[in-house]
This record gives sequence, structure tokens and C-alpha cells, in this order.
Amino acid sequence: MLKAMRKHAKFFYVLFFIVILSFIFWGVGTVDKSTGVPVAEIGREKITLEEYWRTYDRMRDFYREIYKEKFDEEMEKKLKLKEKVLDSLIDERVLLLAAKNTGIKVKDAELQEAIMNDPAFTRGGVFNRDIYLRTLQLNRITPEFFESMKRQELTLLKMRRLIEESVDVTDADMKQVSGDEQTVKALSQAILLDKREKAVKSYVEGLKQNMKIKVNTQIIS
Repeated sequence: MLKAMRKHAKFFYVLFFIVILSFIFWGVGTVDKSTGVPVAEIGREKITLEEYWRTYDRMRDFYREIYKEKFDEEMEKKLKLKEKVLDSLIDERVLLLAAKNTGIKVKDAELQEAIMNDPAFTRGGVFNRDIYLRTLQLNRITPEFFESMKRQELTLLKMRRLIEESVDVTDADMKQVSGDEQTVKALSQAILLDKREKAVKSYVEGLKQNMKIKVNTQIIS
């Protein structure tokens, strides 16, 4: 039970960050699979085909790393990977719109701190501007674009944190939990992560009910 809950929670948060990273880094040598038709429209927000395939490629690599040679076309279909990628991207857009409506913003100082503390841009634990600029150049993106996407990433994290703080582990949750102190603590953390995931998903699904969402699944089938 503990192993399954840990695995489930770990996969959820890793996939969430895959979506964020795909939103920021385009990657060198990415094949241009874009067309004028978006994969999905959430209000005025659009998810481009290029963005979709970029995220799909990263998520598929993640599952291949987890399952090794067991990951094949059949498993990919069983996991409904294409649908999972699209759902994750749509949920991200919904959360960003909710954050905007809630008034959640990321200050310039917060953005600067996040970039300067990013291990990808440091050397010896200290931010290196040359590494920062070279990394962006290799990924074929400008500092302005990266900082805009990074700000959205931080906004998403703030919005998620706001939702997650509304739930906690209760005595009822722990009623059937037993074991030594370390096991109980680990189970408590796993239960909390699971409840947070469900709270975010429930919140997003509730918002979707009042949003105009158009999905063009035929262009990714």
C-alpha cells in the first residue's frame, strides 16, 4: 500500500513538472509538428500542436525511463498517454486562468530569486549569467521569453499551493494506519499528497464546468 501510494504521488508531481518544463524549454532539434489548428482552446487560450508534441515527447521519455524495455506501443495505449498529456496541458491553462482571476502574481524579486537559485544556471552554488544566457541560447529562446514562462511556472505553483493548503491529514485518515513511527510518518505524507492531488483535480474540474473548452483530438490521433 505504502509503495503504491508513494509511486502514484511521485508520478503525479513529476508529470506536473514535465508539463511546466516543456512549456519553458523547447529543446534543441525539436521537429516542427505545428499547424495553424490548435489542439485545444480554453476560452481565448490555445494549446498549439507544437507545444503538445513537445510535452508528449518529454512525458514518453519519462515513462520509458521508468518502465525500460517494458514500455512499448501497447503500454503507451494502455496508459492513454496522449490523452494524459492533453489533459495535463488543459489543466495547466485552467489553473493559470484561475490564478489571474484570483489576483495571484509573481513579483520581480521572486522571479529573480527563482532564476538565480536554479541549479542549471549556477557554478559552485553561485548564479552565473554566462551559463544562463548560453543555456537559453542553446534552447533557442530569449531571456524575455524564458522569464515570461518562468513567471507562469511560479504562478502555477502558487495557485497549486493555495489549493493544497485547504486540505490536511485528519484523524479519520490515520485511523487504519499502523506500524512503527517511520512507517506511520511515510503513510501520512503519502495520504497528504494524494489528498492534495485530488483537491487540485477537483478544483480544476469544477472550473471547467464554467469554461468554454474546445478539443481537436483528431489532429493528435
